[in-house]
Amino acid sequence: MYVALFSAKSYDKEFFDQFNDSVHQFTYFDAPLNKDTAKLCDGFDAVCVFVNDKMDKKTITLLAQYGIKLIVLRCAGFNNVDLLAAKEQQIKVFRVPAYSPNAIAEHAVALILTLNRKTHKAYNRIRENNFSLKKLTGFNLNGKTIGVIGTGKIGVEFCKIMLGFGCKVLAYDIFENEDLKTRGVVYQTFEEILEVADIISLHCPLTPETQHLIDGEAFKKMKNGVMIINTSRGAVIDTKQAIKALKSGKLGYLGIDVYEQEEHLFFKDLSESIIKDDVIARLMSFPNVLLTAHQGFFTNEALEQIVKITVQNISDFENGKTTDCEVKIS
Repeated sequence: MYVALFSAKSYDKEFFDQFNDSVHQFTYFDAPLNKDTAKLCDGFDAVCVFVNDKMDKKTITLLAQYGIKLIVLRCAGFNNVDLLAAKEQQIKVFRVPAYSPNAIAEHAVALILTLNRKTHKAYNRIRENNFSLKKLTGFNLNGKTIGVIGTGKIGVEFCKIMLGFGCKVLAYDIFENEDLKTRGVVYQTFEEILEVADIISLHCPLTPETQHLIDGEAFKKMKNGVMIINTSRGAVIDTKQAIKALKSGKLGYLGIDVYEQEEHLFFKDLSESIIKDDVIARLMSFPNVLLTAHQGFFTNEALEQIVKITVQNISDFENGKTTDCEVKIS
């Protein structure tokens, strides 16, 4: 099949060229896919998109007019796709439900350790010949209460790691994982976790139910000085309320690999640009905030799996094969 791959970066080209094995013909576009760039899809059979490509009704309608029959996501989340519009236009949607849960779970732990032990600040000090330990005090993870919101594949791996640190792990999910329970993870209500957790790590998809799950009311229920880690989707946290919680001291640490308005910023070199987003600028002004640009997935193993599953999804669609990777709505 002829596939237009949008939001293409150098690593996308490298891995797709390496693992596609000439099964399908990919054409790479640096631009994101949206209603303004949909015309580039003329002559293709399918589009391959990432987290910040905008698959709204207008875009999907245009894709159908250009003959697109397949939207294949090279990621797990599909909140950026209007599934109803895709169904109406008879365009199938496939995703990569799991590529390397360990990669994202480990990145969440990296955010915790960096925020806690301030290794990023220590590194910068040493580079300037400043060997002082002043204001680098952290805390032991061992014995702390960790709240995990969402125990899908990534959440499961995160729980296992934190159990290894000797933490008390509490979890919330509408579907409880029996294996985690045998390992010592205790399921509680969302509100109960907010009240007792020292660290809260978010591993849930973005849905209407989880949009701004962590809002002003949620912050009020948390312990003073709580640490929040988000490697799921930016809009799970109400960022403006997080800023208020940081200013009041309620939120002691914030580590995020995702951001509500990241499509305007992430995956771009803006080092010579003026950032016009005042919200993220305010976030970055806090000494207890650590922000990474959606790099949780960014390991060799994950990239290889993403490509292999994406290529297989396209082949399965072409051959009319039923697969769990297809995203359906009733």
